[in-house]
Amino acid sequence: MNLQRARDNYLRYVAIERGLSQNTVAAYTRDIDAYLAWLGERGTTEAEAITLPDVSAYVQWLATRTESPLTSSSQSRTLSSIKGFHKFMVEENIIVNNVTADVNPPKLPKRLPKAISVDQMSALIAATDGDDEVRVRDKALLELLYATGARISEAVGLNVDDVTVSEGMIRLRGKGGKQRIVPVGSYAQAALDAYLVRVRPVFSARGKSTPALFLGPRGARVSRQMAWLIIREAGERAQLDVELSPHTFRHSFATHLLAGGADVRVVQELLGHASVATTQIYTLVTADTLRETYITAHPRAQG
Repeated sequence: MNLQRARDNYLRYVAIERGLSQNTVAAYTRDIDAYLAWLGERGTTEAEAITLPDVSAYVQWLATRTESPLTSSSQSRTLSSIKGFHKFMVEENIIVNNVTADVNPPKLPKRLPKAISVDQMSALIAATDGDDEVRVRDKALLELLYATGARISEAVGLNVDDVTVSEGMIRLRGKGGKQRIVPVGSYAQAALDAYLVRVRPVFSARGKSTPALFLGPRGARVSRQMAWLIIREAGERAQLDVELSPHTFRHSFATHLLAGGADVRVVQELLGHASVATTQIYTLVTADTLRETYITAHPRAQG
């Protein structure tokens, strides 16, 4: 079959039968169109004519092309699109063999999570001090993020009923709708109590009734984008010369717990990781810190 026809059938399949989002379909379209254009320049226009060396050469070209070579992660994403296309063609009996089956994505470099120090975290949260209503809310949000290691989507998705301040527990809804109960420390409890008593009723009265825990001044649920701005502005006030994001709190939460002696499986449960292997990445961060401290402090660590 002509590759353009196969391409049209595949994109129709992912959009209608699989019901993928418009953005995902658009990404698939870009990846497949670039792939077919590359094949076309080399005279390959029929699906049956594509070989394993063609696919391998294309992935290699993505990494080495003169204009905008792709990173390893972008290569992996593109290869995933191509593999999905070839799998579809096999299932639809357009081709017999899936030549992409043995093409492996490039090895991704191990990226260690970025955490900030305990002192930097204290300074960041202190930057939300004040009696202003927005500051009281911001402090409650930042204290909660650091106290629980919640993803930002989990934090802004919280409802009032998810929080039991008096008992020091909170219910988070993670990926796949999975719920977990995590404790909340005294600092976060105090900040949440101040917000719930003094500020949230005021904000809530200005908007439509909503069960959301964190509200904006007009009574609407705080969005992920707004939470990001809250963190960035706090970082600017604290004059921290580090890159900050909502995930900084999650990374710091895990790193500081492990550095304090917490068991990795306890941290796994608190973070809501499906696999302990994901949590163990943070142990590498702690090991790096120990190594640096040892080299600096031990009199015979280095000659």
